[in-house]
Amino acid sequence: MQTEPKPGTLYIVGTPIGNLEDMTFRAVRILKAVDIIAAEDTRHTGKLLQHFQVTTRQMSYHEHNSSSRIPEVLEYLQFGKAIALVSDAGMPGISDPGYELVKACVDAGITVVPIPGASALITALSAAGLPTDRFLFDGFLPAKSKQRREYLESLLPESRTLVFYESPHRLRDTLQDFADILGSEHTIIIARELTKLYEEFWRGTIADAIAHYQQKEPQGEYTLLVAGILPSKPQLTEAELKAELIKIMKQGISCSQASRQLAKDTLISRRQIYQLALTIDLDSESLITSE
Repeated sequence: MQTEPKPGTLYIVGTPIGNLEDMTFRAVRILKAVDIIAAEDTRHTGKLLQHFQVTTRQMSYHEHNSSSRIPEVLEYLQFGKAIALVSDAGMPGISDPGYELVKACVDAGITVVPIPGASALITALSAAGLPTDRFLFDGFLPAKSKQRREYLESLLPESRTLVFYESPHRLRDTLQDFADILGSEHTIIIARELTKLYEEFWRGTIADAIAHYQQKEPQGEYTLLVAGILPSKPQLTEAELKAELIKIMKQGISCSQASRQLAKDTLISRRQIYQLALTIDLDSESLITSE
């Protein structure tokens, strides 16, 4: 059933992530009928609109102007204008500032209507061959390695399929961090340039992926899918964990190194193990052992 856009309504319109044939009839109709299109990049969206003969005027809405644009968009909506929000590709609000505008509209009592379309997340998951009944989507990981590694350590007990977006210039570093924290023999699927001419699904271990991208220059947009950590590693009690730490640290290995080693062999984060390691007094433990 076709209906005209309702006045004072924000429409969240999904657009293709590569192949223009993935644009829906409903999306085109809404974009033609609304009063304004709020676009992440008006030049990029302009090409899409031209292809589908949409002449609706645009306004820019992106992460650098969202704080000033939100009051303006709300004012238009409160005066009865119908507005469509689009991103450069896929569904607005997923790993972009669309969320802030949607929340502002919800808080103001303005109706928000989704017009579903393509999504790199769901597209990659559907063809990856990893479990899809439960998954964790984490968008883009932290850009700096230290923060990225710390975050990955918090995912060590995670049994769900892990999904991330990554840029080509950080791909190699991220894969190395995956190997160091999650394990080099862990299964990974790397989806590249989804729905485009050079779409590719690469499958193998993280170690194989590192070797592959040492020979090949990363290009395009990437979606990384990592198999969940299966609960095959030993579940240690705090007392057992402490005993293992003492055994390792008595070999002259530091708290940090011992914690990292145990984190790889258990389903416990390095940070949690490290906090326990800091409570250990090796001299006292030696006295207890000798008695």
